[in-house]
Amino acid sequence: MDFKEHFERAWQVFTGHFAAILVNTVVMVGVSIISFGLLAPVVSAGYMQSLLLALRENRQPDVRDLFARMDLFFPLLGFTVLFVLLVMLGLIMLIIPGILVMLAGTFFFVYMLPLMTDQQLPLIEAVKESCRMALEEPITEHIAVVAVFLILDSIGSSMVLGTLLTHPFSCLFILSVYEMKKHRQISGPKTAPPPPHQQKWS
Repeated sequence: MDFKEHFERAWQVFTGHFAAILVNTVVMVGVSIISFGLLAPVVSAGYMQSLLLALRENRQPDVRDLFARMDLFFPLLGFTVLFVLLVMLGLIMLIIPGILVMLAGTFFFVYMLPLMTDQQLPLIEAVKESCRMALEEPITEHIAVVAVFLILDSIGSSMVLGTLLTHPFSCLFILSVYEMKKHRQISGPKTAPPPPHQQKWS
């Protein structure tokens, strides 16, 4: 995996649509806070799909995109509540199990939202497919991808308003990897034509 290409592709989209992406990120965070987290999963799904379309089609993100997948509200809310409960239970049990649950969730479910919004997969199927993609050989590639994602988000959360910059970039990085994995799955590693990241963004 060429990490440099994924970073460059994410950076091109991030800088090319900086204002729109920043507004979407602010609105997503604001809606999540105002709704006490209830709308966080579903607006995150719309957010990821908006970034994916910017990455794939150079489409300008729009605030309305955040609310485009309200049909996923109940499945995502139920999944999130269950996951948070597992994390809290783990944190109560000497903290370390909770941290392990969070890391495992990031490792296995990092592609779940784009699979649900882009591939229209139901929740359970998206979870299964995300796990399968995470365990594709070489697994060390995916470990490195998750590490980059966590490091970027950690850097952002350590600074005032830093998340507004690092989170969209880390999501674009993940979505670039997702695009590569789905393309490789369809075309095969030997016969696949050049991936879409080689096109010039206007």
